[in-house]
Amino acid sequence: MKKTISIFLVLLFFMFTACGQKQIKTPNKAMEKFEKFKAKEKFVEDMKILYPGIGDEKLKPILTEKINLAAEDFEKIAQNGNATDEDYQNAIGKGLDRFKSIYLEIDTEDRERVCAYFEELMDIVGLESSDGQLNNFMYGLDPTN
Repeated sequence: MKKTISIFLVLLFFMFTACGQKQIKTPNKAMEKFEKFKAKEKFVEDMKILYPGIGDEKLKPILTEKINLAAEDFEKIAQNGNATDEDYQNAIGKGLDRFKSIYLEIDTEDRERVCAYFEELMDIVGLESSDGQLNNFMYGLDPTN
């Protein structure tokens, strides 16, 4: 009887831990899209999204490096094959944290562009939400609270 209860509890534990993390299947061509994303020039004028280009040219290589590091984080998670929503949420948080030291130097349009780049990364892996992290980065508030 004790053995049956132990087995039941172990199975119950695994069921709850498995249900708590939404698996995200890496889409076809995701790795190719990550490489294209990292290779493209960033913070250039893009009137499709009404972005005038970087406000301070000296920040361009710094911001580009930070965005590309975030892309590498996403790519590593996607290569794992067992990616969860939580893994990508952690990568978003880690990526946005890289901007803390220069946050006040980044103007509003460039912060919006940073968020748009993160949205592109999310689209590559099929992640639907940043759980308010991009909004918090942009405006300093979390809509989930």
